[in-house]
Amino acid sequence: MARSMQGVVVANSTDKTIVVSVETRQTHPLYKKQFMTTNKFMAHDEKNEANIGDRVIIAEVRPLSARKRHTLTKIVERAAISADMTVDAITKAEEPSAKEHIQDRDETTEEEEK
Repeated sequence: MARSMQGVVVANSTDKTIVVSVETRQTHPLYKKQFMTTNKFMAHDEKNEANIGDRVIIAEVRPLSARKRHTLTKIVERAAISADMTVDAITKAEEPSAKEHIQDRDETTEEEEK
C-alpha cells in the first residue's frame, strides 16, 4: 500500500501539477523537544481540480516525471478564499455595512466635540 500524506496546496500554476506543503512533527533525539518540519511535494492532479489553500491527501506512486512521485487522492477541505476572488468581492461578502459604520462613528465624534 502506498504511503499517503495530508497537506495544503501552495501552488497550482503548472498544468496537471500541484505543490503540496506537508507539516510533520518530530522529536529531537537528544533534547526531546518537539518541532515542526515542512516538506514540499509535487503531485499529479489529472483534472486540475485542486486550488491554492485546499487541504488534500496525496499518495506515493511510481515516478511520473523528474520531480513528481505523488498523485492527488482526495480533496479534504476547500479553501475559504480562492485565489481568483477579487478584493472587492471579499470585502462585500464580509460586511456590506462598513461604510455605514464609519459614517456613524464620524457622527458620534462630531457630537462629542460640540
